[in-house]
Amino acid sequence: MTIQHPTPTTPLRGRMIADMSARNLGPASQTSHLRACKRFASWLGRSPETASPDDVKHFQLHLIESGTSICTRNQTMTGLKFLFRVTLRRHDLAAEVFHLKKPVKVPLVLSRNEVKRVLAMAPGLKARVMLSLAYGCGLRASEVVRLKVGDIDGEQNIIRIVQSKGRKDRNVMLPVDILSLLRVWWTERPTVNDRGVSGPDRALFPGYCGRHLSARQISRLFKQAVLAAGITKPVTLHTLRHSFATHLLERGVDIRIIQALLGHAKLTTTAHYASVATGMISAVESPLDGLTAAKRRKGAS
Repeated sequence: MTIQHPTPTTPLRGRMIADMSARNLGPASQTSHLRACKRFASWLGRSPETASPDDVKHFQLHLIESGTSICTRNQTMTGLKFLFRVTLRRHDLAAEVFHLKKPVKVPLVLSRNEVKRVLAMAPGLKARVMLSLAYGCGLRASEVVRLKVGDIDGEQNIIRIVQSKGRKDRNVMLPVDILSLLRVWWTERPTVNDRGVSGPDRALFPGYCGRHLSARQISRLFKQAVLAAGITKPVTLHTLRHSFATHLLERGVDIRIIQALLGHAKLTTTAHYASVATGMISAVESPLDGLTAAKRRKGAS
C-alpha cells in the first residue's frame, strides 16, 4: 500500500517514514507518529534531533498541563518513542518516555429495543444495511465501509474481514436478514464507477471516484438514526459493536467465540463486556435475597 504524506519531507521525516515502512506500520500508525513528531518539533522550536532528555520531560509535563487527554498524550509519546528509539537511535531520550494509565470505563451499550429503533430509523436503505452490519456482525466503522463484493460469501454464510486492525483477517457470521438486505441493496447500489474493476474487488458501498465511503460518513448516518429514534444516550457508532458483544454474552455464547468474532488479540479485552451484560448481572441472586428467604422460612415454621 502506498502511503501519501502531503507535508513537505525533511531529511529526518524521510528517514522516519522509511523506518516505519520497513517495519510495515499501517497508514493510521504512520500518520499518528508523524503528527506526534510535528507537535513536539513545534513545541521545541527546533529539530527533534537536537532534543535533550530534559526537553522530553518538559514536553510530557506540557501535555499534561495543557489538558491533553490521556489517550492522546500516550499516543503522542508512542510516536515520539519510535522516533527516538528507531530513527534517531537516541536511547537516552526514549528512556524518558512514560505512559499514563488510562481509567477503565464500562462501555456504553444499547438495549435490544434501542438497537431495533435505531435500525428502523436509518435514513435510507444504504444506511440500514451498513448499520445492520455494524451491529449484526460486530464490525468496526472502517470494516463496514471497506467491504468488497468478494468478501460476502453467501454459500458459507460468512463475511471475510480482510486486513483489519492489527493487519489481521477474520471471518464473521452472515445473518439471513443481512443477506436479504444486501441482495436488495445490490439492485440499488450505484454502478457508475464499476467499469474496469473486477466484480469481487468492487466496493460494496462505493463513494466518489470508485473509492469506498469514509468512516465519518457512516458515523453521520448513525447519528441521524439515533436522533430520529429519540435516544439521548451519548452513543457512537462503536456502541453497536459493544452492544453486539454484550448481547451475545447475555445469550450464553462462549466468550472465546465472541473474541474471535471481534478479532481481539487478548481474551481480557473481550471479558470487559461481562461488566455491562445487564441481563447476566440482573439474574445474579444477591446474598440479601438469601437472608430474607431464610427469615420467611423461619417465620413460617
